Amino acid sequence: MESILRLACAWMMAIVLCGCSTGWFHVGSDFDLNAFTSRVERGVTTRDQVRTWLGAPPSTGVNVDTNGQRFEEWTYYFVEGRMASLSDTTLKTLQIKFDSKGLVQGWELSQPPK
Repeated sequence: MESILRLACAWMMAIVLCGCSTGWFHVGSDFDLNAFTSRVERGVTTRDQVRTWLGAPPSTGVNVDTNGQRFEEWTYYFVEGRMASLSDTTLKTLQIKFDSKGLVQGWELSQPPK
């Protein structure tokens, strides 16, 4: 009886894995790069404004420049595609640097070509 249960579990795992390998996936929350780039002003835009436009960042950290200046860094990312064909995967990222006053000092973004 125990071997039948193991066999049944193995078959169920195989079915689940096959289903996942052909399905769509996404990681992160989609965000509007245009909402950011059309409004942002270096040295003027605040953390609160960015949060209003894009929502809470999924990742935060610290960035230290080569001259030693420290910045708070927020990272937004979104990935989607099909497990069966990773060449069809879409990735976009936005990293925003804030100074100690909470003002945007720089950003880096990437998105697939249109």
